Amino acid sequence: MTTYVLVPGMCHGAWCFEDLAASLRSVGHHVLAITLTGVAERSHLMSGAVNLDTHITDVLAAIENDTAAGDELVLVGHSYGGMVITGVADRIPDRVDSLVFLDAVVPHDGEACWDLVNDEERQWYVKVDDTGFGVPPMPFFDDRATAHPLATVLQPLRLQGDLNRFRRRVFVYARDWPGESPLQASYDRVRSDPQWISHELDGRHNLMRDTPDDLLRILLDAAR
Repeated sequence: MTTYVLVPGMCHGAWCFEDLAASLRSVGHHVLAITLTGVAERSHLMSGAVNLDTHITDVLAAIENDTAAGDELVLVGHSYGGMVITGVADRIPDRVDSLVFLDAVVPHDGEACWDLVNDEERQWYVKVDDTGFGVPPMPFFDDRATAHPLATVLQPLRLQGDLNRFRRRVFVYARDWPGESPLQASYDRVRSDPQWISHELDGRHNLMRDTPDDLLRILLDAAR
């Protein structure tokens, strides 16, 4: 049994992984799907103090408090979630087996999510809501999506080591963006690296919805 830790992107909660989590559980694996502080059903905790460290701590606490979680975790981050899983893996490297970046940012030490995306994405980040620190969901997001704490995409990630410590690193790229993908720079960073496994899927950014069968196959393979 593998433990998969699923971390959503901006404005989304654990519910975005419902079908994927059910598929993983149906073949005998354990799944922790995380809703981060200040977002979705935890939106009441939104504040200017919620930053990237807060979200890394969310995931570390969920792992620590789950008695069924194993010692060879597969961390899966969608979009912004790539920042979070990288930080988590750096803090508990002895418990992490593999990392899967689902059309996600791949940070190095000292980089923020802001540094890794394109100008169009940054323009969205700074169109904050009336609170001054919430990035509102895009109009086409799920109705359950809520504002996302701005500080989480501005705070640089501090790392003690690099991702090559882990047995397997996987990037899954979504081909069907309406324009330039804000994740292109992250994909270009790893696509030619022989220490990474890269996949391209014919789906939009929400690969969990658009290409569920292919994504399930990739996640199961990541644990082998």
